[in-house]
Amino acid sequence: MALDAVAVFCGSRFGVDPRWSELAERAGRAIARRGATVVYGGGHVGLMGAVADAALEAGGQVVGVIPRQLDDRELAHHGLTELHVVDDMHQRKALMAERADAFLTLPGGVGTLEEITEQWTWAQLGIHAKPGAFVDTAYWAPMRELVDRMVESGFVTGGEPSIPLFGDDVEVLLDQLAARAGGATFDPEDLV
Repeated sequence: MALDAVAVFCGSRFGVDPRWSELAERAGRAIARRGATVVYGGGHVGLMGAVADAALEAGGQVVGVIPRQLDDRELAHHGLTELHVVDDMHQRKALMAERADAFLTLPGGVGTLEEITEQWTWAQLGIHAKPGAFVDTAYWAPMRELVDRMVESGFVTGGEPSIPLFGDDVEVLLDQLAARAGGATFDPEDLV
């Protein structure tokens, strides 16, 4: 299946390693070159802004979803194809999930981690059948170890398609996400 839209979760800061900015730009360009839309948190700062700008520069479509509180702090990117200002983080994640076929997670902080783990939970519960992946195995090594521990401990069934992928090559991960993407529909009312 071709991916029509990929949600990207990542830091609103650049972090200490310049490779992460390059990775964000690579991800934005790769998604745009495939003709897919980038769906992301709507900010113009940090890795989030780098993903959006790279996708736009590559001729891609970018949909931002930002909570009103962050828009009020002038963090929104106003050069996007679409910018949705929502009331809170719950609406942000629901709209991102509705618009995306898959989730790509770059380095980031606790918000990034919370966003991808919630999508993994929704996939595990059957709310949607949209796959996720973590990019940068060095950065996400502790998360991969935790996922392995969950499987080994019997809290997650090994081989479940909802278990996120891990890798370093954005193009390969996008191919793997496309192969895993199901046609499951998503209804935000399922979350109420």
